[in-house]
Formats: sequence, structure tokens, C-alpha cells
Amino acid sequence: MRTCHNRNRTTVLGAATAVLALALTACGAEGTGTKEAGPANGSAPVAASVGSSRSTASVTTGDAVQAATVKTRTAEAGGNNDTDSYAYKHPCAIEKLSVHVTGRPGAPTQRVIKVRNTGASACGLSYYPRVSLGNSHAPDHSHDVLPLVPGGLGGAPAYPVHAGHTAYAVIDLDPSGATTGTVPGIDEMNVLADGDHMPNAATLNFPLGSGAKVLKPKLGLYRSTIADAVRSMTQADTQS
Repeated sequence: MRTCHNRNRTTVLGAATAVLALALTACGAEGTGTKEAGPANGSAPVAASVGSSRSTASVTTGDAVQAATVKTRTAEAGGNNDTDSYAYKHPCAIEKLSVHVTGRPGAPTQRVIKVRNTGASACGLSYYPRVSLGNSHAPDHSHDVLPLVPGGLGGAPAYPVHAGHTAYAVIDLDPSGATTGTVPGIDEMNVLADGDHMPNAATLNFPLGSGAKVLKPKLGLYRSTIADAVRSMTQADTQS
């Protein structure tokens, strides 16, 4: 019986010790951070953190893919609309052009026709503007003087003008510089920026002033610089 009593006492003491240790652990958990290290409480923040990172990465990747897709679709649908190839398929509209005529310093018989593309896309013009010279008060302009233009034209379907750029054409009213034999009464130049696609109603009138001398005028092709436009004008040999 004594031996049995000792065994029961040992068992009771062991159980008490275990309860005390458990109680101490629980008390220490609230003040020492043990609770954060426990499996039940530690796994949740880690899982949330991983889940958050994955969610962010997924959103970031998704945005990039979506942006790339939109860019690709835009390129496929419209592409770059400020290229020569785009201009060949899209004639210029008079509403998207600014047309001016100015004199050329050092060349009193010459005029510079400036056609600026004010739109956001490239567009195409005819090889040269349609120009006639006449009297602003004449009821009938069927007898207006038409200039010579360069012959043997061919190549691209239009002269491309990129957005914000200017096409230049130069006309010499009196290439020979003659003071006699000139056509009387001419005081106006009529300009249609694109004679291939625009209606006659889009023709603009520019005064030349009284006393303008006109004799066998020459008109050059559209060019990107005035100097090139002048060189083209000197090659005019065909009636427009």
C-alpha cells in the first residue's frame, strides 16, 4: 500500500506541475509575444501577406497586359496616321489647310504658294495647285491665263503633307522679265490647293495688285522647301 501511495502522489505532483507550466505559458503569451509566434496566430498574418503580394502582382501584371493589348489593337485599327502611306489614301480637306500667297524677296515676278496642314494627320495633295490668273472684276473667267507646269509626272499617288508641315509651290508670272507684250488687266491669282480632289468652290483668290505683268507664267510642283519649289518651277514646260 505504501508503494502505491507514493505512485499516486508522484502522479498528482506531475499533473500539478504540468498545469502550472501550462498556466505560466498562457500568462507569458499575453505579455511576451509568444502568442504571435504560435501556429494559430502566426499563420494568419503570413497568409494575408502572401495573399496581398499575389493580389498586387496580379493587378500590376493585368494592367500591363491590358495596356499592351489596347496599344496593339489601336495600332492594328488605325496605325500611325502621320505617314506618307496614310497621306496617299487620305486627300487633304480644305478645312484642314491654311493657304497663303506671298512675294519672294529678290524675285519680283515670283509668288510663293504656302499650303500648311493644320490637321492632326498626314494628307495628300495633287502634285501642284491648280492656278489661274485673271481679272477680279471679270464676269467670265474662262479666258484666265493658265501657267505651264512640269511634264512627265508619275510616281506616288499624291504629294504627302505631314501634320503641321507646309508644302510650297512657286509661280513666276513673267519668267522672261518682259515689260511689253504682257497680258493686260490681270490683278488676281486663283488657287485651288488640290485640283484632283477639291471642288471649284474651294478656290481661293489672292490679289496681285494693279500693274502686275503676266506673260507665259510657270508653276512648279509642291516641294518641302522654297528653294526646291523654285527649281521645279524652272522645269515647267507643259500647259496645265
